[in-house]
Amino acid sequence: MKEQLYNQLISQAESLVSGERDLIANMANISALLFNNLESVNWAGFYLFKEEQLVLGPFQGQPACIRIPIGKGVCGTSAETRTVQRIADVHQFAGHIACDAASNSEIVIPLVLNDQLIGVLDIDSPEFDRFDEEDEKGLIKIAHALVESQR
Repeated sequence: MKEQLYNQLISQAESLVSGERDLIANMANISALLFNNLESVNWAGFYLFKEEQLVLGPFQGQPACIRIPIGKGVCGTSAETRTVQRIADVHQFAGHIACDAASNSEIVIPLVLNDQLIGVLDIDSPEFDRFDEEDEKGLIKIAHALVESQR
């Protein structure tokens, strides 16, 4: 069931970014796609790597933290290590930055183009342990479609 959903979302994401090189426009469409199609998600969006920090980009959900230092919180850790961070309980994550008190779990996918960090995809949920391996695989493919649109 979830695999079918992600296959559909990946196809939609690829269609949305096809032929469009504007990163902000593509991030806006993908954040809307994810926010409106994933269950139990209260925030979906992007942070852009600018001036040696993460700066809020296009998103759907409640207002969010504007700047996140590299290495701080879940997003900053993902950016620093360039690894996916799938956190079952953000309250147990050392240094978690609580932008929305309703968030209990989170997944962050780093966006890397030509060995350069360009940002992160961040999705939050009010449910504990909301994201599993299937979510991670599907979201990596969606993030990849976004990054590939920049080539």
